Amino acid sequence: MKILLATHWLLPHVGGVYNFMQELKKRLEQLGHEVDLLGNSPDYKKIHIVNQRKELAKEVLLPMLEAKLDPQTAPGLNQHSAIRFYELERYCMELAAAYFGLEQYDIIHTQDSFSTRSLSRVKPKRTPLVSHIHGSVAREMKDIFRNNPAQGVNEGSPAWRYFPAIEYHAALSSDLTITANQWSKNVLMSDCGVPDYRITVFQYGLDAEAFQAKYRAGSSHRRPPGKKVIICPARLVFVKGIHVLLESLAILKRMRNDWVCWIVGDGAMRGQLEEQAIRTGLQHEVLFLGQHDNVPGLLSQSDIFVHTCIQDNQPYSVMEAQMAGLPSVVSTAGGLPEMVTHGFTGLLAPVGDPGSTAEHLNLLLRDEDYRKFLGDNAKTFAYKHWSMDLMIERMLNIYYGAIAQKSSQ
Repeated sequence: MKILLATHWLLPHVGGVYNFMQELKKRLEQLGHEVDLLGNSPDYKKIHIVNQRKELAKEVLLPMLEAKLDPQTAPGLNQHSAIRFYELERYCMELAAAYFGLEQYDIIHTQDSFSTRSLSRVKPKRTPLVSHIHGSVAREMKDIFRNNPAQGVNEGSPAWRYFPAIEYHAALSSDLTITANQWSKNVLMSDCGVPDYRITVFQYGLDAEAFQAKYRAGSSHRRPPGKKVIICPARLVFVKGIHVLLESLAILKRMRNDWVCWIVGDGAMRGQLEEQAIRTGLQHEVLFLGQHDNVPGLLSQSDIFVHTCIQDNQPYSVMEAQMAGLPSVVSTAGGLPEMVTHGFTGLLAPVGDPGSTAEHLNLLLRDEDYRKFLGDNAKTFAYKHWSMDLMIERMLNIYYGAIAQKSSQ
C-alpha cells in the first residue's frame, strides 16, 4: 500500500503525535508499505510532505484566502481570532494537499480533526480516510479560554462552540475514527455528538527493543548522592500541569529533602516555570534539563515518575516509565486512569491537587518496598499491554477493511 499520514501539527515536532507517526511509518515500511508524512513545517510557514521534500508556502495561499474570506463574505469565520486562525490554517492545508495531489495514495490516515476535515474535502472519493484522535482539542481549548478571560470566550459563544463542531464534522468526514482509550471515545460522543459506531478504540504500542537499547545506554546525568530522583518528561505548556507539580514539590520539601526532580522538556512556559521554582524555594531541588534525546536513559537513573497534567490522552512518557519499572504518580486527567491502576502500578491524584500529589510522592520516597512493588507491577503490565506488534496488526486490519468497504461501494 501507499499510505499518507497527515497532521495539522508540526513535522518534525517534540510531541507524542510526531513520535507516533514516525514509529508507525517505520513499522509499516518494514512490512513493505510506502509511507509519506504531511504536516506543517516547524516554523508554521509552509505545508510540506517532509520525507518527499514537497512544500507550499502559506504566503502564497493566505492573500487569496484573506481576500475571499473577509468579514462581509464570511462573517462566521471572523467572529473570533481563534476561529479565523484555525479556519485559515485548515484551508491552507486543504489547498496544499490538492496541489500535491492525493490520487497516488491507497489510504489516508490523519492524526487530528483539522487535517481530517481538510483532506476529506479534496481527496478522491474512492480513497478511504481513517482519522486518529490523540486527545480532545475541544476540551484543551476550553481550558485555555477559561484560564485566559481576556480572550473574551464565554460558554456558548461562537469560539466555544467551534472546536466541538470541528471534531464532530471531522469524525463524520472520515470512514472511521480511532481513539487510544475509552475516555477519548466518550468525549467525542458526549461533548461533540459523534455516534458510537463511528469510533473504534485500541491503545498505542511501544517498541520495547528500541526502548531497551536507549535505557541500557544510560545517561551522563547522575543522581546526587543520597537523593532519590523524581522525573517528569513533558512539554512545558499549561495542559501538562507543571505548575501543579511545582506546587506539589514545594509541599514535599516541607516534608523531606532526600530527593531532586528532573523536568525534561521545553516549551512556552519554561521561563515562567523556572521563576515559579525560584519563588517557591525549589532552585536546588528542581532541575530543568530541557529537551533530551534519550529519555529512557534518564529513566534508568530515576526512582519515581510524575505527571500532573490538566489534560492528556495516552502519553508515551507514562508508557516508557512503566517499561522502565518506575511507579507513576499521575493525575486523573484524560486517559491516565486507564493506564495506571491506583495502588497496583502507581498512584492517582485528582487533577490540580498538589497536596495529594505531594502525599503520594512522600509515601513512595518513604516506603522503598511499596515503591518497588508498584514499579515491578508497572513493568509487567507494560510489556504485556503496550505491544507494538498488536497495534500494527490492528491498524492494518482497519486499513484493509476501509479499502475493501470503499471498493464495494
